[in-house]
Amino acid sequence: MSGSLASPHAVLTRPSPGFGLGLRTVHYPDFLAGPQQVDWLEVISDNYMVPGGKPLRMLDAIRERYPMAMHGVSLSIGSVAGPDPDYLKQLSALVRRIDPLWVSDHLCWTGVHGRQLHDLMPLPYTDEALALVVRNVRQVQDALGRRLVLENVSSYVQFQSSHMTEWAFIARLCEEADCLMLLDVNNIHVSSVNHGFDALEFLNHIPVGRVQQIHLAGHTDHGDHIIDTHDHPVAESVWSLYAHACERFGPVATMIERDDHIPPLPELIAELNRARGVAASVLERRAA
Repeated sequence: MSGSLASPHAVLTRPSPGFGLGLRTVHYPDFLAGPQQVDWLEVISDNYMVPGGKPLRMLDAIRERYPMAMHGVSLSIGSVAGPDPDYLKQLSALVRRIDPLWVSDHLCWTGVHGRQLHDLMPLPYTDEALALVVRNVRQVQDALGRRLVLENVSSYVQFQSSHMTEWAFIARLCEEADCLMLLDVNNIHVSSVNHGFDALEFLNHIPVGRVQQIHLAGHTDHGDHIIDTHDHPVAESVWSLYAHACERFGPVATMIERDDHIPPLPELIAELNRARGVAASVLERRAA
């Protein structure tokens, strides 16, 4: 795949499977008990890159009932050293096991000198960093035999060396590495408040045919800055931005992330139904 460059206007994504949730252990019994109003599930790849045991048994059982996408947190695609070979080997094995809808991770770096920092660190938006990430993405795509989907992260600091915007960096990366994007609408809002840019300008410069998935999540608002905590319901400001995303990108697979203060599944499904409603309303207006 490393030699393939597609037109920036081509639609390269898979058709949307609908509206999903992140699979969390507290909800295993619900998904095993019977059908839920959830079209697909996103699993954290790192939680299942294990030799065996209960996690994989649960994964296999639930995979029989729901399509799944894989979402990683430790690929470190922005690392100077490149993806860890052992990590990539385990990731490839999990891909073969569950045949996911797609494989995603974050546009960031997560470690240095072989040590994992367990955080999603932002990149400088420079030509040098772009060339590095393009190289790493091509390596991963060649190993997996499929396009990688990369998520924009929330950030709290910026590099003085950056000479392009985050959205310009992403647009060039998608074209030059021939990869796809996981558009995290909450992260756009968080970063726009923290750094003082226009969230709509970000949205309007993302290539339409490259957005495979959308994330919605909650955050903690401290007034002069916002922290991406995934422990609250989706904020009204994020719902508004999601409506703009639906207007620009059309029907895109959408899911809600909740990683702390996780409510009962029916409460999350009710929130997911709001996403369904927002998307349906926007698409009806587009059709008219």
